[in-house]
Amino acid sequence: MSAGVRTTCPYCGVGCGVRVEHDDDGVRILGDPAHPANLGRLCSKGAALGETLALEGRLLAPRIAGRETGWDEALERVARAFGESIARHGPESVAFYLSGQLLTEDYYVANKLMKGFIGGANIDTNSRLCMASAVVAHQRAFGEDVVPVRYQDLLEADLVVLVGSNLAWCHPVLYRRLAEEKARRPGLAVVVIDPRRTATCEIADLHLALAPGSDAWLFNGLLCDLERRGAADRRFLEEHTVGVAAALAAARASAAEPAEVARRCALPMESVQRFFATFAAAERVVTLFSQGVNQSTSGVDKGSAIINCHLYTGRLGKPGCGPFSITGQPNAMGGREVGGLATALAAHRRLEEPEDRAAVQAFWGSPRIASRPGLKAVDLFEAVHDGRVKALWIAGTNPVVSLPDADRARAALRRCEFVVVADCFPDTDTAALAQVLLPAAAWGEKSGTVTNSERCLSRQRAFLPLPGAARPDWWMFCELARRLGFDAHFAYADVHQIFAEHARLAHGAPGRVLDLGALADLDAAAYDALEPLHWPVGAGAPFADARYAHRDGRARLVPVEPRAPACAPDAQFPWVLNTGRVRDQWHTMTRTARSARLNRHSPLPYLDVHVDDAAELGIAAGELVSVRSRIGVLVAPARLGTDSARGQVFAPMHWSDAFASGARVGAAIPAAVDPLSGEPEFKHAPVRLERTAVDWYAFALLRGRIEPVPAFWWARVPAQGFSRYELAGTGRPEWSSLARQWLAPSAEQDWMEYRDESRGIYRAAAVSEDRLEGVLFVACTPQSPSRGWLEERMTDGRLAPGDRRCLLNGAPLAQGFEEGPIVCSCFGVGRDALKVGIAAYGLVTARQVGARLRAGTNCGSCLPEIQALLDGQS
Repeated sequence: MSAGVRTTCPYCGVGCGVRVEHDDDGVRILGDPAHPANLGRLCSKGAALGETLALEGRLLAPRIAGRETGWDEALERVARAFGESIARHGPESVAFYLSGQLLTEDYYVANKLMKGFIGGANIDTNSRLCMASAVVAHQRAFGEDVVPVRYQDLLEADLVVLVGSNLAWCHPVLYRRLAEEKARRPGLAVVVIDPRRTATCEIADLHLALAPGSDAWLFNGLLCDLERRGAADRRFLEEHTVGVAAALAAARASAAEPAEVARRCALPMESVQRFFATFAAAERVVTLFSQGVNQSTSGVDKGSAIINCHLYTGRLGKPGCGPFSITGQPNAMGGREVGGLATALAAHRRLEEPEDRAAVQAFWGSPRIASRPGLKAVDLFEAVHDGRVKALWIAGTNPVVSLPDADRARAALRRCEFVVVADCFPDTDTAALAQVLLPAAAWGEKSGTVTNSERCLSRQRAFLPLPGAARPDWWMFCELARRLGFDAHFAYADVHQIFAEHARLAHGAPGRVLDLGALADLDAAAYDALEPLHWPVGAGAPFADARYAHRDGRARLVPVEPRAPACAPDAQFPWVLNTGRVRDQWHTMTRTARSARLNRHSPLPYLDVHVDDAAELGIAAGELVSVRSRIGVLVAPARLGTDSARGQVFAPMHWSDAFASGARVGAAIPAAVDPLSGEPEFKHAPVRLERTAVDWYAFALLRGRIEPVPAFWWARVPAQGFSRYELAGTGRPEWSSLARQWLAPSAEQDWMEYRDESRGIYRAAAVSEDRLEGVLFVACTPQSPSRGWLEERMTDGRLAPGDRRCLLNGAPLAQGFEEGPIVCSCFGVGRDALKVGIAAYGLVTARQVGARLRAGTNCGSCLPEIQALLDGQS
């Protein structure tokens, strides 16, 4: 076995260190115990990275109009399209749309090319969809986009407030660190502020299920309460801030009394008062906020309202204190550092400042520099739609799925004169609309740096060779630059040279906290061996000296006037649709869906509906629901419960047309954005719910693919050696014919089938030499049996004696219990098995469950769900 390669995980913003080892069985993925972000832990997604590395389905050569070609022809085609557009229509007629999946060096080259050499600023990123509001809130308060908190502060706090963050599912390793600290130190208080009850609430002392979009009223009310209690740090405010009087006046105007806060937030008065008292009493407070705050038409103001409370009490710049915007992607912060947003220059320089523009232009030696902000993501695709942007390069992201008003984004790309997509896979919804596809290096094949949510800069290192003609993104942008005539300024031999240039630029800017000057002289060997470190490099924590990046050195308290969400529910659209992530999937599933075990936890798109709302609408669990907004519709099976309040529904964001029909959540989300940040309002779309009438529901397990799918609705779940399909539709298909077509293309296979026409039931199975080739089950309603036993038979090499006669039953004839829906992905332990084990052995703690059933003993991502089961058994 090799000594291993140390790298970082490509998923969330925690930025976990990963150790990769090669042995006779392939690649082993382990947590890196020396990395400060995770100290050896990995979540379920990180632990399964080794299962996503196969080359099957990869884009391994450039393509023009679907035809494979070489790099020279492809890049000449791209350069000609961009060059002609710039010459005829100017630099603002072309654009780059990038991703927080790119490495910092990729971002740096793309930003330099666009802003310094092409001369426009139309370079934006999918980070606009998750972090832009926090960026502006930081800039308003501190003068620079600086997160003033590290993970260690969570463990040193007396109170951690989690606002709009399902930390347990979206940042699982950080959640585990917090949960373990709370178990060690029960006096650590945790407050969760979220309209939904999520897995994160399992460690909460208080859950405030506030009305969607009401966060600014809550934190303005907190500011007023802190004033009443005399909790201001007067000396700090007088010496190091401005704006306190205006911020207090705005807070009093909107949320002077707890009763008004309770009314606006739809919270019990005692809960509001308890939160206020807890915050005021805690000496050390960290307020961690995420997409529930940012993804709003008033996301900047919500972030400012949070920051105001910390500035007012002096609770930042010291251990265990501060507002903490946690990043969604692995390198959203690295992209921001090098100016990978349409509104920024490199090295945290200000695009609107002439001296900053001049300094960057002089450093680059560029013939021009962008003089005004470019188009933010939603505006960019609108410009593509109306023809102002004529050539677009998309790298590492899937905007046809992830943008709001996603059908309009799709229409925009269809209308665009020239679209090039650089990606690892050719079958994404976005790649299907490209004239040119460029094969990008994937995680494990490329090298560079990333910066996580706590400003920790880490190396991402290659441990696999570049497959086929795949190349890193920085190389592609350099080749485009060369063909546009700028080759002398983009003659980088490797990523070390790019990083060194970035580090030199990120040094010495007056008043800037970001400073990488200590790394500017690293040679290639030192860069390759670089250990994780936090910026500002060689300095203390940001703002420990209470010196901020505004010209006067003072922080700003910003007046916040709360606003309701842009789109209000009404009689026609009375429900509010909320969106977010599930535990074991990532973005639009291009990587995570390649892991069979990750697909088992939440295998299908779904709509969370309150049980009482479902009863009024006549919707049963598993039945299809059409979710209609003013702009579009999504369709998903109903999942009934009480996690969401009445009048609210929740749908996960991950599913695309590659994995389900009609399940793109973005198609139902209006393109309403924060006027300052341009970040969309993904958490508050007025919708109406309709039970979708179908004649039949079916599921199939088969070795191949169903193309095309003859159903009104379908979802495909990749599994180990087969695919699972869930289908629903109308009419009376000829099931026997379809079953033979899907399951038994060979006449040599043994065939079994059962039908009951009066009850609308059909079942079939195909077996070849004791190997199950596939099954099809059809009924008039969403049906049992559980898919688990049949899926196990598909995974096993051969059917056991007695299995064959049980296939059309879907379960053993003398059935005890099945695993049920998977809770522990690492060991395949399901909810039903956990319930039986907890009851049979009298288990009362998650540690006991792990000792008996193994669940929760590897990555720990399932521990909140195990705790919820234990709580339900007590």
